[in-house]
Amino acid sequence: MRIPVEGGGPRLSVGLPVYNGERYLEQTLDSLLGQSYENFELIVSDNASTDGTASICRRYEKQDSRVRYFLQPQNIGMAPNHNFVFQQARGELFKWAASDDLYGRDLLLRCTEALDEHPEVVLAHSWTAAIDSAGNVTQSHDYPLATDSPSAPRRFRSILFGGSGVFESPEGDGRLTRMPSNGILRACDEYGVIRADVMRRIAPLGSYHHSDRIVVLELALHGPFHITPDWLYFRRDHPDRAYKAGSVRTRCETLDPRRANRLLHPTARLVAEYMWGYAAAIRRAPLSAADRRLCYRYLAQWVMDRGTARFSRPGPAPGDGELAPVPAGHPVSVREAVAGQQDSPL
Repeated sequence: MRIPVEGGGPRLSVGLPVYNGERYLEQTLDSLLGQSYENFELIVSDNASTDGTASICRRYEKQDSRVRYFLQPQNIGMAPNHNFVFQQARGELFKWAASDDLYGRDLLLRCTEALDEHPEVVLAHSWTAAIDSAGNVTQSHDYPLATDSPSAPRRFRSILFGGSGVFESPEGDGRLTRMPSNGILRACDEYGVIRADVMRRIAPLGSYHHSDRIVVLELALHGPFHITPDWLYFRRDHPDRAYKAGSVRTRCETLDPRRANRLLHPTARLVAEYMWGYAAAIRRAPLSAADRRLCYRYLAQWVMDRGTARFSRPGPAPGDGELAPVPAGHPVSVREAVAGQQDSPL
């Protein structure tokens, strides 16, 4: 059955870049097309896959008119492919989706409701749970960052240090403390629902080291985030996940094959572009002079902390860096939350 988009065009555009994603793609598409919120388009950009991705995408495109399928003539890299799906977006709201993750059926509804209720919010998302290759929940955690703060410098500080596993004290006294690593889980804000007009005012996703962090941080400099306190996003942790392993250079080559030229793109440049990305985001953001200075100060503090290890950190917690199992009776249930999973043998 072809499900039509509501009159006037889709309000929300979901962009799904994919490369050789046949193993999990059908589950992902079912979870997105089974959303309780239906006024969206699903833009799928196939980055010249060599497996069965194309046939899966064409089948879903025939079944549901909300699906728009694009096949790239050659592998253009993850970053250009992510930017491509945004360039094709027609909605006032936009969301990136990963081709191996699962999405609770009410995720888009809860996010659009939050953006409608809070006009100052630029991005809405939910708590995140990790799932393994078979779709079993292996870990979950409450959202760790202060991105809902009305203060842009505080949002900047929280994201900046949170990317290094350093978070604000639970007591709310402004102190920073190192927390145990959550494996694949940090804050996955890049997969939230974003106001498209704000996305157009920030720099596109780059192909340097940790470029996704710069996108999230620059969004936060434009306004607060809203995080729904419920597990509606399931991030799949598996050995073949793109951008998961390898050196800085290997990951950057995955983002853009042009980075393979070691003379034009030495590793030092890839890291330097990342560091400059923070400063450039502050420079571009609509901040007061005082807030801009404070953000630069936090950036200098972070650089010094990274370079000299003077920031006081406790030793690693037991199991740090590993995925802790979810205890029995945990409220996260993929079968109950995700469309298409009720009859799954997971």
